[in-house]
Amino acid sequence: MAKRDWIWDGGRPSVDLVNTLRDRKTGHRELLDDADALAEWLRLAELADVGAAQAEPYLDAARDLREVIDRVTRGDLAEADVTALNAWAARQHRPPVQVRLTERREPVAHVPAPDDPVASALGAAAVDAITLLLESSALRICASETCGLRFVDRSPARNRQWCSMARCGNRAKARQHYARHKTT
Repeated sequence: MAKRDWIWDGGRPSVDLVNTLRDRKTGHRELLDDADALAEWLRLAELADVGAAQAEPYLDAARDLREVIDRVTRGDLAEADVTALNAWAARQHRPPVQVRLTERREPVAHVPAPDDPVASALGAAAVDAITLLLESSALRICASETCGLRFVDRSPARNRQWCSMARCGNRAKARQHYARHKTT
């Protein structure tokens, strides 16, 4: 399975899920293009360790949830989206911690895996989006004319403009510098 062009600059799992649809300002580039991609993203996001066969039934649902999260976290609070987000959040299953005994009869903690790890992982992304919605965190869209990635602005002055200085910020500053020196 080839590693895709994942970017983890969103600051939260729900925002990183939204960023699996790239180039929103100049067209769209889908990174969740097959079940392998969804399984890889869930694993790298540390939400679930599943294979493509487990992820396959959820591919369209994951894309739909991604767009619901995008609309809701940007302030478009349509009733249908809120209902869908709550329905996904209800699917997050965290089995309770259990005690198991070792061969020496010593207690150890055991957390069983959820029955449906993909649904639970997508539910965790929905819970994260709800948490983001209720916090005072500022969700921003990269100021680059071509990017469109979303990110949580945690800067002290809440004035971050770029998804990443290494990517869009440096490019924009280089263009500004070139334009200033070209006119002089």
